[in-house]
Amino acid sequence: MPGSGENVQVEPIGSSQVHHPADGSLMVKVDGSVFLSGPSNTPVWIPDFYIDVYPVSNADYARFIVATGHAPPHHWPDGRHPAELVDHPVVFVTWEDAAAYAAWAGKALPTSQQWEKAARGTRGTVYPWGDQPTPAKCNVRENGVGQTTRRDCYQSGASPYGVYDLCGNVWEWCATESKPGRRELRGGAWTSPFNRATPSSFNDAAVSMCDDDTGFRCVAPVEAFGGREAK
Repeated sequence: MPGSGENVQVEPIGSSQVHHPADGSLMVKVDGSVFLSGPSNTPVWIPDFYIDVYPVSNADYARFIVATGHAPPHHWPDGRHPAELVDHPVVFVTWEDAAAYAAWAGKALPTSQQWEKAARGTRGTVYPWGDQPTPAKCNVRENGVGQTTRRDCYQSGASPYGVYDLCGNVWEWCATESKPGRRELRGGAWTSPFNRATPSSFNDAAVSMCDDDTGFRCVAPVEAFGGREAK
């Protein structure tokens, strides 16, 4: 324990970034703590975990397909993603597709509460950027973009942990089962009105659902990095 006169350096939130050893994705550590969950802001304890800074891209998913022979999304011409969408989130993936990618990468899909904590931080802000409703900070219907955008497009909309696209762009599959055969989705999409993109909002779908506004990101336990502190 440090002495009473000794300064203790506290690492800034969102500074523990590391590339995952399997798929190379940039991840950030979300320290274990209580956070305010759901529309009622119920205090919930979530242990440490790492989460992808960005949703899984077309380029990421293409590497998975090459490595495993998994079927590509049906809208890719000749089984290859359009070059101009290389850094857009992959879409037209079912929950099973997302879970298969996560297993290949040695990761997992986030629980809905892990996902929400990464989006809202420990103070339970309404949106990743704070409490002010600002549709311009994310890719939602009101902005008229009409399609997915690059994963790093909305920098001012990043969460307190520096995680992107937790509001808008694509709905993201979570591990949490809502009913048999159905899993939760979070975050809204380019097709969603802004009021549906609030990170605490509930949504779910059948695990076989496959649409042009649905993707995913992954989480990993701290043990995946051998106990190292990320740089």
